[in-house]
Amino acid sequence: MVIEIGTGLGVLTRALARRARRVVSIEIDSGLVAALREESLLPAGVELIHADALRLDLGELVRDQATPVRVVANLPYSAATPLLRRLLDLRGELADWSVMLQREVAARIVATTGSKDYGSLAVLHHLTVDAQVQQELAPGSFFPAPDVHSSFLRVWPRRTPLLEPGELGGVESVLRAVFAQRRKTVINSLRAGSGLAGGDRETIGAALAAAGIDPQDRAERVEPARLLALARALT
Repeated sequence: MVIEIGTGLGVLTRALARRARRVVSIEIDSGLVAALREESLLPAGVELIHADALRLDLGELVRDQATPVRVVANLPYSAATPLLRRLLDLRGELADWSVMLQREVAARIVATTGSKDYGSLAVLHHLTVDAQVQQELAPGSFFPAPDVHSSFLRVWPRRTPLLEPGELGGVESVLRAVFAQRRKTVINSLRAGSGLAGGDRETIGAALAAAGIDPQDRAERVEPARLLALARALT
């Protein structure tokens, strides 16, 4: 089964329907949904859902499927990050997901330690999935042309999970605190209003030591494995 997020005029939907046994396509725009239905623009086997993918229970769609589930999306740039985060929660139910998104967002996902784009989004993806930018596209590749460059990103779950079931939320809370103020040291970022360990310097310092992190380092210099160890020490 393929879940498509963003039906649009159905060009990609029709191509997917020729290759997949079942296609479920989600479109938020009521005008497009009406046109697709009234003009019969989609093959009979396509299930069209009029909904906001950010509000729809995607888990209900993918749960207990007999065949692998793949997601294909040409993501609205304003909604890309929260949708990608939701897909991480479903990684155990998905074979992979292939998405078109703004180049800057893709760069934040595949960023490596020490780079300017390295942050919580990159670490979350590193700990849960493998991700690869497969193609860069200029604005002229689309009509109408957007104001930004785009990247085609393919993502698939890690064969060997690094996180325990139910651990992602706690790890994310620590990562958000660590990267919230990038110019601060790790220990000062954790103490500044995160609520972790009550902001207690001694407790946070002990957690940093257990994770092998220099308290005076900045978050962008700390590898995902050590950030995971820190999160486990604090949660």
